[in-house]
Amino acid sequence: MLDLHTKIEDFTVEDGCLTVGGRTVTELAETVEYAPFYAYDSGLIVKRVEKLRKFIPPQIKLHYAIKANPMPDVVRLLADNVDGLDVASAGEMHVALSTSCPPPEISMAGPGKSDQDLSEAVSAGITINAESEGEIERLAEIAEQTGQTPRVAIRVNPDFELKTAGMKMSGGPKQFGIDAEEVPRVLRRLAETNLEYCGFHIYSGSQNLRAEAICDSQRKTLDLAVKLAEYAPAPPQFVNIGGGFGVPYFPGDEPLDLGPIGECLQQLLTQRDSELPGTDIVLELGRYMVAEAGIYVCTIVDRKISRGHVFLVTNGGLHHHLAASGNFGQIIRKNYPVAIGNRIGSSEMEVASVVGPLCTPLDLLADKMELARAERGDLVVVFQSGAYGFTASPHLFLGHPSPTEMLV
Repeated sequence: MLDLHTKIEDFTVEDGCLTVGGRTVTELAETVEYAPFYAYDSGLIVKRVEKLRKFIPPQIKLHYAIKANPMPDVVRLLADNVDGLDVASAGEMHVALSTSCPPPEISMAGPGKSDQDLSEAVSAGITINAESEGEIERLAEIAEQTGQTPRVAIRVNPDFELKTAGMKMSGGPKQFGIDAEEVPRVLRRLAETNLEYCGFHIYSGSQNLRAEAICDSQRKTLDLAVKLAEYAPAPPQFVNIGGGFGVPYFPGDEPLDLGPIGECLQQLLTQRDSELPGTDIVLELGRYMVAEAGIYVCTIVDRKISRGHVFLVTNGGLHHHLAASGNFGQIIRKNYPVAIGNRIGSSEMEVASVVGPLCTPLDLLADKMELARAERGDLVVVFQSGAYGFTASPHLFLGHPSPTEMLV
């Protein structure tokens, strides 16, 4: 079960200060003059990939979904430790192309690719996950005009969803992918073009903490891939089965058990070896690789008491970390794990709320949490901040400075 003590143990503590990558948060804060910052522990990121490799069959290819954390240093680190990268824009593609990852192992998804996005992706030689018939027609035009052969996979919108997922990406009408029942016809059309068919991308949902739900989705995904492959102009080079692996954020959340997932994947590989011979099975993960390796740190600039309640006012907030404020997908707001980073282990505790400098009551990083008693100049640390933090937040809101990022 997730609790603050467990989160602190993921890192280390030195003289009451949390450390990241061997450096205390106080040292790191001094380097940015106590401005808010994100810090990502490179060692924890590598350990997470090693943990995955331990449980997942070696035949499975691991891809990192850059959207979770596109910081170039983080992407370069992961490119050296995984088998491929998945991007959601031309901007992310340029980051991926600056790494050691071969272009064919970079794939682009997203329902709104512009003509320029497609042209740049084709020129770079990466794989494009086609989200619609119209996108396939535009790629065919690019192939005819340039003489290039675009690498294309079909993103499929299946008729099932990932149960208990934080965000469901499939089942019913969706902006993502081509409806499964339309894929056979689309594959016949693709065979008439100068496009290179590469495989399928079938992604059902994200942020799931139940192994049985993920296994059920993986079984259905590969069943569907086998059926659709019968209509393909060539055997699929790969089937990207997505990920959906969640991380615990709130009290009561249990970490995902990788054991049953690894066993399920091994069974599926054995069963599908004759039906999808020579086809790579790709597991695409983003949040799971980086979320727990990152923290967000801001400085307390004021301590005030309003009608008996303590407010710790910081120079950071929802404009830097929208998810921690509860305004990025939460229905009922819950607190992320939060601590006073330079007072770890303090015996003097109090119930306080951590708020930012913005003129809105939504600017709340911790609501009525038990924290070490803190003063002006102390450092607030928000854990589980390595994914969907920096780039998923409205930095321009109310004109405050943006935070810094560092890989340690």
